[in-house]
Parts: sequence; C-alpha cells; structure tokens
Amino acid sequence: MIRANKVVRIGKRSVGEGHPCYIIAEAGSNHNRNKSTARKLIEVAAEAGVDAVKFQTYSAETLYSKKTPRFTNLKDRNVYDLIKEIELPRQWQGELSDICKSHGVDFMSSPFDNQAIDELAELDVPAYKIASFELVDLDLIAYAASKKKPMILSTGMANLGDIEDAVRTVLSKKNKDVILLHCNSLYPTPMEIVNLRAMDTIRSAFNVPIGFSDHTLGIMMAQVAVARGANVIEKHYTLDQKMKGPDHSFAIEPDELAALCKGIRDIETALGTGLKDRSPEEEENYIKARRSIVARVNIPKGTVITEGMLINKRPGFGIPPKFKKLVVGRIARTDIEEDDVITWDLV
Repeated sequence: MIRANKVVRIGKRSVGEGHPCYIIAEAGSNHNRNKSTARKLIEVAAEAGVDAVKFQTYSAETLYSKKTPRFTNLKDRNVYDLIKEIELPRQWQGELSDICKSHGVDFMSSPFDNQAIDELAELDVPAYKIASFELVDLDLIAYAASKKKPMILSTGMANLGDIEDAVRTVLSKKNKDVILLHCNSLYPTPMEIVNLRAMDTIRSAFNVPIGFSDHTLGIMMAQVAVARGANVIEKHYTLDQKMKGPDHSFAIEPDELAALCKGIRDIETALGTGLKDRSPEEEENYIKARRSIVARVNIPKGTVITEGMLINKRPGFGIPPKFKKLVVGRIARTDIEEDDVITWDLV
C-alpha cells in the first residue's frame, strides 16, 4: 500500500509539521439560506484571519431516509424536514467561491453526495472535507478521493479500524494527501469527552497531518489543540448565536473567531524552535541580572582570598558562582573594593 504524505498542500498553503496551522471557519448551515448572511460570514471570517471558509453541500433526499427515527434533541422536529429547510442552495456555490477568492481565503464545502463532489470539482476547491458521519461511506470517500484533491476526514465516533478503512480507501485511489481531524460528534461537546490525546494516537497510527474539529463552547480547546500539535483547526462560527437554526447556539461569534485566530498565531510563535538557550532579547538581563561572584568586603592587593570575602550577587558579568572554589585561595592582583564584581583579571 502506498504511504500518505506527511505534508499536504492545500491551495497555496503547506499543511503539516513545521508549517502554520490551517484554520477552517465552518459556516455550515449558519447562512440560514440567506445569501447576504452567507456573504457576511465570509467577510467576517476573512477579517478574522482564517485560511478557509467552509459550507456544506447536501440534499435532504440523499442524506436522510424519511423514516429516520426522531433525534432526542430535536424534540418534535422531523430531521428530514429540518435538513430540507437549511440546505445550501447549490446555485450559490460559484458566487460564494468567488467571494472567498476576492477576500483571500479558500472556499470549501463538505460534499454529502456524488453530485456535490462534481459541483465542487468544477469550482476547483483546494480540498474535500468529509464529515464524521460520512466516514463510513467508503463509496463517497472513494469518489471524492478520485478527484485527486487533498482529503480532510473528520473522525467523530470512529475507532482506529473505521479510520483505517477510510484512509485505505483514499490511498486506493492513488491519492496520498490525507488529513485526519480528531472530532467529537456532540453539539456542544462537554469537556469530559474531548480527549485531545486522541490526536496523538491518530498521528502515531497513520503518520499524516492531524487536527481538531472543535465542537466545544468557546475557543480554548481549539487553542490547546494547536499547542498539542494540531496542523488543522476547524470551528463552527455564526454572526449571532441567537439566530434561529440548529448550529448557531454552539458556534462562536466574529469577535471570538478573531481571538481564536490571533491566539493560534501567538501560540505558534511562542512554541518556538525547541532550542534551549538565551535569546538576543534577553542579553541585557543575562549580563546584568544573573548572579556572579562579588566582593563581600574590601580585599587589599596581595590578599589571599577566602570564601568569607565573597558573596554571590547580581550582576552576572563576573565569574560564575560555580567557579567560587577556583577563586578561593588566589591572591588579589589589585585592590578590590566591596561590591566589586570579581573577574578573572582581578585574581
């Protein structure tokens, strides 16, 4: 079996270890079938600093059986009717793609049927994102993978066997660009089931770029995921959590999205290179604020120096304290005044 790539190219961005986190703002169904709302979602996401804005392309007829049992959280709503109400009008996709391009962000939409895959292929989307619920639809995954674009697979509810099936399906189409997102398929996700360490397990098992599709409230978990090595972050957002619709209440608002992006970039900067040494910016403190050997008392020229004549004090440009035993017993070459910093030329 061919091996997946460790670094994946999405549009103009390289995604993987050593590269900045790729941030996907998940608009999902939060457009509420209003094109002005969809446009505004793109605008605020671009302003926040995301890399991509993602919608979802599905049709109730090909997504849910009309005989699907009712979901507890939907109370008396029929899921088929709900999905019908929040479908993205497919004729919008070209325009939304153009709006994204004009704002310098990638356009994506999760496909839920082969027709959606073909439509997105015509728009030359930079990657296909497969939702967690579709991870077991290997036919859908195979068809999307055959388009030879990067495949981003969410893994909510999946075990390693499920993920392996999906990855093998992608690779079987001679597509080596796979990104796996740890995910929890509960909206919102309570902290006790987040299990961010699963990202480490996924990375170790499949040796591909990994990330986190975050459904928790707020932005902390997404930022923690980046600190743990997430190469991709996906987060639902909305213009207003009070808007009507199934995904608004757990989505973040524009100011939070901006804070998320800034936080991620700050974290990446703070993670640094891993090399442990002083930075050039610390040089003054290194010289002036570290400790070195200092004269505790006046030491006349010719005096044999004893330990009682010495003390460890700041600044740090003198002999380091660890060499004190090498100083004790030496003779002062010149008069040394109290609080003089002891340097090797004085003894």
